[in-house]
Amino acid sequence: MSRKTLLTLVTLVCATSACGGGTDAQAGPVELNYVMWVDSQVPAYKQCADAFTKKNPNITIKLSSVAWAQYWQNLTTQVVSGTAPDVFRDSVAYYPQFARNGQLLDISEYVERDKVDLGQYQKGLADVWVRDGKRYGLPLDWDTIGVFYNQDQVKEAGLDPAGFSGWTWNPKDGGTFEKAIAALTVDDKGRRGTDPGFDKEHVAVYGIAPDYNTGALGQTGWAAFAAGNGFKYLDKNPFGTKYFYDDPKLAETIDWFASLIKKGYAPPYDKQSALGGDAVLQAGKTAMVMAGSWMAKPYLDNKALNLAVAPLPTAPLGRKSPINGVSDAIYAGTKHKEEAWQWVKFTASAECQDLIAATTEVLPAITTSSDKALAAHEAAGRDVKPFVEEAKAADGTFLLPVTDNADKINEIMDAAISSVLLGTADARTALPKANTEVNALFQ
Repeated sequence: MSRKTLLTLVTLVCATSACGGGTDAQAGPVELNYVMWVDSQVPAYKQCADAFTKKNPNITIKLSSVAWAQYWQNLTTQVVSGTAPDVFRDSVAYYPQFARNGQLLDISEYVERDKVDLGQYQKGLADVWVRDGKRYGLPLDWDTIGVFYNQDQVKEAGLDPAGFSGWTWNPKDGGTFEKAIAALTVDDKGRRGTDPGFDKEHVAVYGIAPDYNTGALGQTGWAAFAAGNGFKYLDKNPFGTKYFYDDPKLAETIDWFASLIKKGYAPPYDKQSALGGDAVLQAGKTAMVMAGSWMAKPYLDNKALNLAVAPLPTAPLGRKSPINGVSDAIYAGTKHKEEAWQWVKFTASAECQDLIAATTEVLPAITTSSDKALAAHEAAGRDVKPFVEEAKAADGTFLLPVTDNADKINEIMDAAISSVLLGTADARTALPKANTEVNALFQ
């Protein structure tokens, strides 16, 4: 074979296999299956998909969503059977098991090759997706927790919402936060939780409906309060192997939540747990709920509820909110690794995240895009500054735990905390016992 003929063949091969980049890109059109669990975000990411395909005409994105519970059931089956989507939305609660089982593609080499700037993301979010030196995702968004309150009910109670930015909490008497909760609680005779003769057995409107279904993380429930009281989940994060659910600081916190139920300020656990705080709020039966920034748009746009958002109360060690985010994962068995990487890189880029910011569905992980989302919220008449201020505060956030055995840990801790909220167990007994079971999973 002549040198000229050889060079011609090499050129042709490279044109169809992306020589020089170490990639597996294929000639001809490629359709990537991309799945997420939030249906409301599909139109926003469809904008990204259209922009991506415009830049990459040979790659199209087939985007779909599946409800949370079915989503993980489906994925668990699909990654084992080899039928998983090319790219799927990932959660810190589930990715460790997929990574451990070799079911996710390590994108470290791609990130290094394409010089992705990891410093553009909200602090700490990029680190979560690394295990044993291998990277399995790039941050898409972030969220913190706030207190949504009914402005009409606050006015009727004679409370000044301007003071909510400075409310305090402690596990002994609940601070000014509990005082507000009591004032917003009304029995069926119109007496408030602060009035003599308040009937806790016949409550018409509860001051707060805590999210009881928060399992081992407590993300939209007890987490912020426990952290502000001095509790930390485990010895290191991510991928620690020793949990501290036996910490008395956590027991104090859970006991305080149980005390709200006993005083009649919060719905009984057995009546609300199946429905969630959102159902109680929608029914007009509570004045406040704690929820993540992802609820800002649906809650603040709901004219019937007339809600506003306040920051979490300041605890003994300061105001602290869990901060969390998601990523897109590439299935290790995909036949289109290079194309999948190009899509994942795009969703994690400012070009896509700026598009997402304009929709205000979430707060994007890239800080400049996040600022644009804040401006878009303000333009729409929504004040979401409490979420952003929590994220920007020095030592104002903490990461939720990322470890193996998340499903089993959640089952153990959910049962223990539920027993305390039901009033069938004492936190100082139930939590240490549960913690022993949790740590035994790592033996």
